[in-house]
Amino acid sequence: MSTAGRFARWFGSSLLSLCFPPRCAICGADTASGIHLCGACSEEIERIREPFCAKCSTPFHGAITEEFVCADCKERGQHFECAVACYLSTGPVRDFIHGFKYQRRTYLRHALAGWLAETLDEPRIACRPFDAFVPVPLHHVRRREREFNQAEVLAGIVAPKSGRPVWNALRRIRSTPTQTRLDRAERMENLSGAFVVRKPAQIQGRHLLLVDDVFTTGSTVEECSRVLLKAGAASVRVITVARA
Repeated sequence: MSTAGRFARWFGSSLLSLCFPPRCAICGADTASGIHLCGACSEEIERIREPFCAKCSTPFHGAITEEFVCADCKERGQHFECAVACYLSTGPVRDFIHGFKYQRRTYLRHALAGWLAETLDEPRIACRPFDAFVPVPLHHVRRREREFNQAEVLAGIVAPKSGRPVWNALRRIRSTPTQTRLDRAERMENLSGAFVVRKPAQIQGRHLLLVDDVFTTGSTVEECSRVLLKAGAASVRVITVARA
């Protein structure tokens, strides 16, 4: 690297540290440059470990030694093949997600994208190639308020490392009330008719990875998956940073 290049990298790193000091985003402890979670807070992260549902990744306690699908998934019959997250949406993971989405702490996107990228090595995702990432879209009003779509931002960071493109294949055509206080049935009714496929020809016969930040009840990714498959996609698997 040339002297000018080294100076530019040093200057950029110094400027980044000035704007976002190397401190833990949770407790404020000093950290290395570009690291926003200290060792102590990292220990509070809850990883999803077996046994868990092969369909939705809900963890279970007990001596289950073989692959299984939970009763809830059997009853619902989702359109997605599986929904994979490596972490529970608790503690630092939840705080990072909320800080990124609602507090404009955009520097947290890299840590979140790193956790999302771990799903690509999970056997249910790594077992078969896919053609593209498809972020869950926001309605244009919500996007204008937030100024970004968190799923699209995270997919955009992960995609170059995987060699797969990001397709904004879905559009949200109906603004829906917040789903925070709704049960699963109310969420599904709330989302009915909310999404359409932009260019059906683009996804014909394609294997897609649907991307979102958090899997809560699965209502949003289920409706997106249903719409994609109806438009001709060959399969839809879901990856998220975390599972609630």
